[in-house]
Amino acid sequence: MSVHFGELAKRVGADGVITPEEVLTLRREAWPDGRISQAEAEAIFALNRELATKSSEWVDFFVEALGEYVINQRAPTGYVDPENASWLMMQIDADGQFGSMAEIELLVRVFERAQNVPAALKDYAISQMELAALEGTGPTRDGGTLEAGNVNATEARLLRRAIFAPASERPAAVGRKEADMLFRLKDATLGGANAPEWKQLFVQGIANYLQGYSDPDAQISRERATELQAFMTDTRSSVGGFLGRMAKASPNAFGKVFGRKEKAESRAEGVAAAHEVTHSEREWLDARIDADGRVDEYERALLDFLAEE
Repeated sequence: MSVHFGELAKRVGADGVITPEEVLTLRREAWPDGRISQAEAEAIFALNRELATKSSEWVDFFVEALGEYVINQRAPTGYVDPENASWLMMQIDADGQFGSMAEIELLVRVFERAQNVPAALKDYAISQMELAALEGTGPTRDGGTLEAGNVNATEARLLRRAIFAPASERPAAVGRKEADMLFRLKDATLGGANAPEWKQLFVQGIANYLQGYSDPDAQISRERATELQAFMTDTRSSVGGFLGRMAKASPNAFGKVFGRKEKAESRAEGVAAAHEVTHSEREWLDARIDADGRVDEYERALLDFLAEE
């Protein structure tokens, strides 16, 4: 980072307000070569904490610049490594307060654009999204607002983006931790002025967890992506020799990296199997419905939906 960028960021944040012209200046200064350094990324985070108001231009720059840094600054691109994940969580938690809307949007962006992220960041994102819906207030990037104590249409859209993102707990589907979060949100906001979109998301989200199919090959680990990248750039050894070493070293993951011919057939079988609600899934659902001794309107809508399926 040039000294100029750091000084510029401090001057811009001095009055707690940033103009569209100042955002454009920062964008040009920080991104002349298409890369964001760690020092620049930390300066951008520090500036975000100083701003009393955050314009849409600022949030766009914040999300784009830091998303690029977290996802694509280390090889293999598209995979967030543990160090970057820890850095991101530390930056969001630095002021000891609930993440700002810009930070929530950044988390969602990372999960939408990355191929995979560490498990710790997946868990962290679930907790942050839950807090955003329960306690967040103020305007969002798309012109909506966050409201405490209920789930409005804007919050429902944000939650939907997060849990169905490619790098989420269960790509393009809902995982167990995400389903638990949806139930906690439902219980915490039963008396609130919730939007119809929230009931729809709750029903579809839980049903997807119970009956939806998620391709087990949709996410590969960063380590496997590194091996694949090494294969693609290896000009010293034979293809057969490399594949043989890789299959021998990690036979179970080998098919996930390079695919298998019978994938189409196994996918059809997987879809059919996933649609059947297992005994453990039924126990999980019963425990949550029975927790308060009654069936509320959201649970009734879910049970009706499952019965129709």
